[in-house]
Amino acid sequence: MSRRRRGRPLDGILLLDKSEGLSSNQALQRVKRLYGAAKAGHTGSLDPLATGLLPICFGRATKVSGLLLDADKHYEVSGRLGVRTDSGDAEGAVIETLPVPALDADALDAVLDCFRGECAQIPPMHSAIKVDGQRLYELARRGEEVERKPRRVVFHQIRLVSLENALFRLYVHCSKGTYIRTLVEDIGTALGCGASVAQLRRVGLGPWLYPEMPTFETLQALADNAGDNAEARMAALDHVILPIDSALSAYPAVSLDADSTYHLRHGHPVFVPKAPEGSFRLYGPDNLFLGMGEVLDDGRVAPRKLFAAL
Repeated sequence: MSRRRRGRPLDGILLLDKSEGLSSNQALQRVKRLYGAAKAGHTGSLDPLATGLLPICFGRATKVSGLLLDADKHYEVSGRLGVRTDSGDAEGAVIETLPVPALDADALDAVLDCFRGECAQIPPMHSAIKVDGQRLYELARRGEEVERKPRRVVFHQIRLVSLENALFRLYVHCSKGTYIRTLVEDIGTALGCGASVAQLRRVGLGPWLYPEMPTFETLQALADNAGDNAEARMAALDHVILPIDSALSAYPAVSLDADSTYHLRHGHPVFVPKAPEGSFRLYGPDNLFLGMGEVLDDGRVAPRKLFAAL
């Protein structure tokens, strides 16, 4: 006998502005309780120090989490020159302070140019990567350090926003698997004075760049302003939920007629004239989002992930 999931059924995506000091899982659980949702998950962790965009996927939207994990990320980061910490950010203990060389924007930008494009990056010890079954941050907390293999990452854009004394600000557009703390530390190493992250904010992920994103406090206020009626409170909260396919706007769309929709929703491939290559969004009559599809070797379109209920 299967256990019934507690909570209300809810499908969609909330673009949460995560507050500083909360882990991604803590933020997720707070939002899940506020919404009374039966099922929810986030799409890749943000450090407790970091603020900004943390997409929360409810219900069937959790099926897109894997696709969003692979998406590019956008950050605004402040780095402090001359200060090295054991975690690479302001939360860690200071392990070294060094004099900062005379530096102007042009000189710093020349150093940044060494990191633009594809490069190798060694993950920090304070990360969730597993080595021999243990998280690196667990080893770091015990004072242990192990060898880490470098990863190939891509910095599509590193733009210097400002430089004031020992504090610099960057806008960074990067591939998945990139550690901004490591970038800042590597910049400090290249300058010979060390550096650590002072502030970090994620401002974009996948199809979203500088989107409207409420904080938890804003969500709580929406619910409270709706009064004591439970339905009114949930309606106010649901108003900021985005549809599932908002996460997939980069993929082309294919519309199906009613007959093809019926067969595809039951898992059967169908013929679709001029279907695009690769993965694409599938829609049925009345613009009903069905899921993701792909073309088989025989030319038929098969469901890759289905989101619409039968």
